Amino acid sequence: MTQVLDKPVESPAATPAERTARRRALLEWIAVHSLGVAAALFFTLPFVFVLLTSLMSDSQALSRDLIPDPWQWENYRRVLDTPGFLTWWRNTLLYAGLGTVLTVVSSLPVAYALAKFRFRARNATLMLVISMMMLPPQVVVIPMYLFWAKQLDLSGTLWPLIVPMAFGDAFSVFLLRQFLTTIPNEYIDAAKVDGCGELRTLLRVVIPMARPGIAAVALFQFFYAWNDYFGPQIYASENPGAWTLSYGLESFKGAHHTDWNLTMAATLLVMAPVILVFFFAQKAFVEGVTLTGVKG
Repeated sequence: MTQVLDKPVESPAATPAERTARRRALLEWIAVHSLGVAAALFFTLPFVFVLLTSLMSDSQALSRDLIPDPWQWENYRRVLDTPGFLTWWRNTLLYAGLGTVLTVVSSLPVAYALAKFRFRARNATLMLVISMMMLPPQVVVIPMYLFWAKQLDLSGTLWPLIVPMAFGDAFSVFLLRQFLTTIPNEYIDAAKVDGCGELRTLLRVVIPMARPGIAAVALFQFFYAWNDYFGPQIYASENPGAWTLSYGLESFKGAHHTDWNLTMAATLLVMAPVILVFFFAQKAFVEGVTLTGVKG
């Protein structure tokens, strides 16, 4: 019996056009990834420099040596033992945490009304919110300071910065409104058919669907409050017990202007919480920012 062996079918040789397309695709892949690596190094190397400098001795900092020898981990303990540093941490957490909660809670109902309610002055109200975003805070700082410091006697505290957040924020209202417009009205109509009022619809239907947008607004507000230098300088500069990390770091740099290792260690301790928060919440943050521009 004759056995017939099936020979594998050989693929035809690639044409010159196909080889050119493959080479072009390979070159594009190399170029894109090279740019990505270059961009990553551009943003990462300064952070690495700060980290390595914070672990050096006084004599080695800002020298030609790139690697700490020996590694001075006690620099962080020295920074944390600085009088007032933990107080600055506590004040910053209070300012950023409480301010973020108040901003989200107060801005969400306004954004919901602008996105889903139909009333005569809705467009004019939206334009007013947008115009408030364009108003620099320096324009109203003098009357606001006179009000909080002279009328309410709250200078030397952070309350003049925290309390206004309970009345909403123009940027947060606008960002949330843009996100809420992407939620189909059919879900809201179905909730009202089931007997839900406006408040219950907001709590049970809108908020669960708007979590990415709320997360984006919360992160924006948290970052702003954590890094705010102008506000604490105006209202809390006269009371060291009310300083935040951003303002206290300036005082720390003035006291340790020659100890760059301690200055870098303090800077890294100020930066670390923001980096960690963004690292764990970046998915919700990116999704919320992206979806706010889907529908106007």
